Parts: sequence; C-alpha cells; structure tokens
Amino acid sequence: MMERSDTSLGAAPVLEQPSKNILLKPEWYALYTRSRFEKKLLSELTDRRVEVFLPMREILSRWKDRKKRIWIPLFPGYIFVNHVDTPENRFRILNIPGAVRFVGFEGHADRIPEEQIQYIRRFLESSIAIDPYPYIQVGTRVEVIAGPLKGIHGILVEKRGRFRFVIQVDLIRQAISVEIDASDVRPI
Repeated sequence: MMERSDTSLGAAPVLEQPSKNILLKPEWYALYTRSRFEKKLLSELTDRRVEVFLPMREILSRWKDRKKRIWIPLFPGYIFVNHVDTPENRFRILNIPGAVRFVGFEGHADRIPEEQIQYIRRFLESSIAIDPYPYIQVGTRVEVIAGPLKGIHGILVEKRGRFRFVIQVDLIRQAISVEIDASDVRPI
C-alpha cells in the first residue's frame, strides 16, 4: 500500500493585525468538513491561496464486479489549514461549501502543533504502510531511535502480536499507526 499527501505550497501570508500593528504567524488548525468534502475543500482552498494539508492513503476498493485502488483521506472529515486565525480569515474559509467548523472548544479554534503536522508528513514520505488507528488516551510514550522515523515521538501499542507505533493528533482525536520493531523505540 502506498501513501500520498496532497498539499498546497501556496504562500500562507503573514497578515498584519491593523489595531495592534503586530505581525501574526500562520498556524495549523483542523477544519471539520462535511462527509466526503475533503478533496473539494483542498481544491477550493488551494485556489484561494490558503496553505492546506490533506494526508491521503491508497486502499484497494472492492465492488461486486471489480477491484480498484483509490486514494482516501487518512483522517476522514478533516483537513488541516495553515492560516492566521482572525475572524476575517475564519469567515472566508467557513463560507466555502463543505466547511463545517474549526475544531476547538468554546467557539475558539485550537491550533495543532507544527510538530504533529511534520510527524504525519514524515510518516507519509517514509513509504511505510499506514493505517488509521483509534485515538488512545493511555499508553507508553516512546521515541523512535532508528530508521526513517527517527526522532518522532508517539505511543507503542500491540496489535495481533506485533508492535505498532502510533502518532496522535490530539485536537481531532485521530491517530495513525505503523508496524515497528520494538528495538527501534525507547521510552520517554
């Protein structure tokens, strides 16, 4: 199974807040989407020059009469948006058909650490088979000490007698996992 990541490399402009005259840096946020609207939003946001990240994975889809490889979102219902969180920018993004709301609490969008976005990108670039994994609240936190994922922090779990390394995106309560040798990780 191959993995792919669709991203827009369009510039995420640093916007100036008029009242305070302070430069604000874009940060990553999770945008909750209508069902099966992730790719449409990717296209629309890219056209509007907003930096987005939609991690995808390839699966074998089976119908009664045939099989076909298709690309689906790694985290169904979510797309990651890198922007300056202002009311104007939120309004501009949320007015796109298919955008539901930014993930957060008490009406405030919560940012996703850049580190978690980079970890997902490294997983996708490593060409290791990736599976979505249920969000885990407890487990042993580990760091990968060898191989293409060296330096990434996550949780070590066991699945059918084999070790799996799990990376969680806390804000959207989603996770992904890969098979890993237990000797390639150390507790942190």
